[in-house]
Amino acid sequence: MTTLDEVRDWDTADPLAGFRDRFALPDDIIYLNGNSLGPLPRATVQRMRDTVERDWGEGLIRSWNERDWVGAPQRIGDKIARLIGASPGEVVVADSTSVCLFKLLMAAAAWREGAILAESDNFPTDAHVAGRVAELLGREFRCVPHDRVADALAPDVAAAVITQVHYRTAHRHDMRALTAKGVRIVWDLSHSIGAIPLDLARDGVELAVGCGYKFLNGGPGAPAYIYAAKELQPRLHSPITGWWGHAAPFDFSTRFESAEGITRLLSGTPAVLGLMALEVGVDLMLEADQAQLAAKSARLHDLFAARIAALCPELRGVTPAEPTARGSHIAFAHPYARAIVGALIARGVIGDFRTPDIARFALTPLTLRYEDVWKATEIIAEVMASGQWQDPRFASGGMVP
Repeated sequence: MTTLDEVRDWDTADPLAGFRDRFALPDDIIYLNGNSLGPLPRATVQRMRDTVERDWGEGLIRSWNERDWVGAPQRIGDKIARLIGASPGEVVVADSTSVCLFKLLMAAAAWREGAILAESDNFPTDAHVAGRVAELLGREFRCVPHDRVADALAPDVAAAVITQVHYRTAHRHDMRALTAKGVRIVWDLSHSIGAIPLDLARDGVELAVGCGYKFLNGGPGAPAYIYAAKELQPRLHSPITGWWGHAAPFDFSTRFESAEGITRLLSGTPAVLGLMALEVGVDLMLEADQAQLAAKSARLHDLFAARIAALCPELRGVTPAEPTARGSHIAFAHPYARAIVGALIARGVIGDFRTPDIARFALTPLTLRYEDVWKATEIIAEVMASGQWQDPRFASGGMVP
C-alpha cells in the first residue's frame, strides 16, 4: 500500500502543482465535485471587475468594438479548438449545451431520413433534446443504454447524440470507432474537455457540443460551445435563426441570410459577462500540458480506487480500471449513496450524488493534490465506519445534490 510520505513526494514532483494556487479554493474544503462546477480561477475575479467597471461602466456601447465583445464567440471558440484537436474557425461559443445540441441535431437530421438515436442512461438532457427533435421532424426516436450504442448505430439512423464520458460512471466511449460506423453523431464533450486528451480531427468527428462550467472553470451557467468540421459548415442550417448568425447583422434586414462558416450557428446577442469569465478558464487550461493532465488523472484515480478498496470495500467501484476507458472522475455504488455524500459534505469533502445509487468524485488534475485524495479517503473511511451517514439529516439532499 502506498504511504502518506510517498504521496507527499508525488505532490512535490507534480509538474502541475503550481496551478492549484491560481484557484480560489477554501482551505477547509476538499473539492471533489464530479464535475458539475469547476472552481473559481483567481484571475476571473479581476477580469469580471474590469469587464463590469471599465468595459461596461466606462466604455458602454463602444466596448463591442474597442474591447472586441463582438468577436468573443469566435475568439474563444478558436481557443477551445486548440483543446479538442480542431482548427480555427470550427468552434464558436454560444447559448447552453442543450440549445447547441438542438441546433446541431436538427441540422444534421435534415440531411437525410431516418431515426434519431440517444442514450437512455446518460445525462438526460441529451435524450430530452433528441426526443423533441424526432417529434418535430416526425421521426422515430430510439433510446438505448450506453453499452448498446455501437450496435444501435444502424444505417437507418439519421443522427445520434452520444456523450463521450458517462456522467455517472466515467465510462468513455471509443469516439473514433463509433464515428467510423458512418452515422452522423453529435458528440457531447461536457465531461471530456479539459479532462481527457481530445483530437477530433484525428478521430473523424464532424459535430460536437460541450459546456464551459465543468473542467473549463467558466463559472455557473457558463456558455457552451459548438464544433462543426469546416467541410460541413456550408450545409448547416440552424433551426434558431437570429441576427447574430446573419451575414450582415447591422444591415437590419428582415430577410435572413446566413453568415459564412461557424458564425452561422449563432443566434442572439452573446452573453458577454459569461464569455469573459469562460475565457479566463480556457486560457488557464491552454497553459497546461494535456499529456501531464492525463497522466495525473490516471494516478489520482488509481490512488483513490486502491484506498477505497482497502478501507471501504462496501463501496462498489463502477468506473473502468483502464485509463483510456474512463474520464476524470471516479464513482462508487451504494444503496445509501445520497446520505453518504451528504455526510461527506458536512465533513468538508464535497462530492456529489447521482441517482439512483452513485457517489461521484472529480479527479481534477489542475487543482487536486495527491494528499487531498489521501485525506478524502481517510474521511470517507471514518464516515463509513462510524455510521455518520445514517444521521436522518443526510437522508435527502437539496435541490442540487
